[in-house]
Amino acid sequence: MDRARNIYNSGLDRRPANFTPLSPIGFLARAARAFPDHTAVIAGERRFTYRQFRERCHRLASALALRGIGRGDTVAVLAPNVPAMLEAHFAVPMAGAVINTINTRLDAANIGFILDHGEAKAFLVDAELAPVAAEALKVARAKPLVVRIDDPAVSPSDFGDIEYEALLAEGDPSFTPVPVADEWDAIALNYTSGTTGDPKGVVFSHRATYLNALSNLPSFRIAPNPVYLWTLPMFHCNGWCFTWSITAAAGTHVCLRRLDPATVFDLIERHGVNHACGAPVVLNLLLHAAEITKTRPSRTVDFVVGGAPPPAALLEKMERLNFRITHGYGLTETLGPSSVCDWHSEWNEKPVIERAALMARQGVPTYGIEDLTVVDPVTMAPVPADGQTLGEIVVRGSTIMSGYLKNAPTTGAAFAQGWFHTGDLAVMHPDGYVEIRDRAKDIIISGGENISSLEVEGVLYRHPAVLEAAVVARPDARWGEHPCAFIALKPGESADAATIIAWCRTNLAHFKVPRTVVFGPLPKTATGKVQKHLLRERARAL
Repeated sequence: MDRARNIYNSGLDRRPANFTPLSPIGFLARAARAFPDHTAVIAGERRFTYRQFRERCHRLASALALRGIGRGDTVAVLAPNVPAMLEAHFAVPMAGAVINTINTRLDAANIGFILDHGEAKAFLVDAELAPVAAEALKVARAKPLVVRIDDPAVSPSDFGDIEYEALLAEGDPSFTPVPVADEWDAIALNYTSGTTGDPKGVVFSHRATYLNALSNLPSFRIAPNPVYLWTLPMFHCNGWCFTWSITAAAGTHVCLRRLDPATVFDLIERHGVNHACGAPVVLNLLLHAAEITKTRPSRTVDFVVGGAPPPAALLEKMERLNFRITHGYGLTETLGPSSVCDWHSEWNEKPVIERAALMARQGVPTYGIEDLTVVDPVTMAPVPADGQTLGEIVVRGSTIMSGYLKNAPTTGAAFAQGWFHTGDLAVMHPDGYVEIRDRAKDIIISGGENISSLEVEGVLYRHPAVLEAAVVARPDARWGEHPCAFIALKPGESADAATIIAWCRTNLAHFKVPRTVVFGPLPKTATGKVQKHLLRERARAL
């Protein structure tokens, strides 16, 4: 007898009855079946039940298919958190296509690059963003179908080939979604600036988004039928996959066109909001507004904060404001949250300073991550769990990107030695919780947005008076960080901070523009390399 033979390999095959490719688009069908009359979407005075939500998604998918958009095509969306943006997360993959949500804060040049690199076949644009979209289309080679999304809050225009609701009217509400051939197929394309000027296209699979969407629910303690307020942009990693998570839980999506604190507090009270997410800047905005208006939610809101950990003072004040904070960590490449500072009930008894120190840690892997650890980046050996030894955070699991679109070398480097390399430096604590101590790369995170220092430096170097430039992060009470530019001028040339900032505003998305400009020689090593660690110290001391 061949003892090496596996007795389970014979006759136990995948069949239609026992295997279906994983995809989050099925969450909508289930929610509409189980809760057809439950409110799925609230946007101003508009409300859609799950039955209506599903019908609208099927209409959009059908209309896209009738326009020749299908398997493997890219549909770009430039819109704030409006119903059409949410509907596209289901309708686009129902048509077999890939959704590419674009950061609404980008300038025309970056948007044009993304349209070309992703080979967009359709471009859904909110009317409010029509001007920048029009400029992007002028510089892009791509000539997609342009769909204008009108909204009662925005003045209508004649931009685009067809208006969104008119496109939906062309579609069939009984449209049969295109079957997912392989759960490894792409469902979403997201762009991140990383550490280079050109954005990188991060590809998400149906399988990874399905698992991450479900992982979010227990990781962040979300019960069935939540009421979720969209304070997090849906263009950020598809709203950290909460576009699909909240639908899986048959929750209510409360849409928010723009982050206005008074509106946030009003929606929390009016609709019974109990969950939200966002960067620390969101908490700061809410806290500042609450201190002025003396507003306080009457119910507890669970808020997942990503990015920089909330300081002790902010944590204490947000708790008094009836917000229960959970700290998460992740990147676009990990589909959003890959770790969570899972809270221990006994920590509630500790003083606020100690609780803030515990919450500052990035924590343990979410349910979709097999492992998240800290290693020596050269040997790949785990660092001691002493809370002191620095190493790089590496991750692996089923909720990691498929790779970078059209960029095999960068994909290979990111996945070297069987792990995804985050580039973040951290320590491992004795209890198994990870804590970031520094960034290995010079990314600046402002208001939750990644800013490439190299991109900003490239613009500065184009100024005729600039000889040398280096950009680092400077702490910012509101945004977490902002770009701080150190500039050495050419001999005989002159320029002031206002001139440099104006130059950058002409050539960069406004959130990337340095808020601080310092003139003088740049510190360098013997080999001529700029010593950015010294510049970071200077920036912190300003």
